[in-house]
Amino acid sequence: MGGVVATAGQFTKWYFGAYSIGAGVFVCLLEYPRGKRRKGSTMERCGQKYMTKVLKVFGPLTRNYYIRAFLHLGLSVPAGFLLATILGTACLAIASSIYLLAAVRGEQWVPIEPKPKERPQVGGTIKQPPSNPPPRPPAEARKKPGEEEAAGVAGVSGGPQENPVPVIDEVV
Repeated sequence: MGGVVATAGQFTKWYFGAYSIGAGVFVCLLEYPRGKRRKGSTMERCGQKYMTKVLKVFGPLTRNYYIRAFLHLGLSVPAGFLLATILGTACLAIASSIYLLAAVRGEQWVPIEPKPKERPQVGGTIKQPPSNPPPRPPAEARKKPGEEEAAGVAGVSGGPQENPVPVIDEVV
């Protein structure tokens, strides 16, 4: 924003404002593609695959965080000579220090590669429908068909049970 103000207002040293506009566009194009995370999944930005192809062409120049740190620092220096662009200078300097810290920790930019889509097997995804209607007891309370036959052999019937306490139905 400061570059636009400095260039449009024809400040003294307005050419530093024009430089900061170009540097800002370059940094936006460099930073747009997200890198792949070490753990978990990463959502790809809209249209990222095109810019990722461009960044992959430059290889270690765009992948290495040491190079990115010094690139950001170098881009921030000329913009520091104009008051209108001093905020952008500060932001690039902070980004440079963050990249340097990430590089020291051993991180680097890795592109998000599209995963090959696996087609599900038709026979493997079809399951048998449930044999008894809802509501169903929990899985551990359900008896297997083999258990019912074993229980019938042992003398326990699967039919209704007799109540040992007599029930007296009194109507008043």
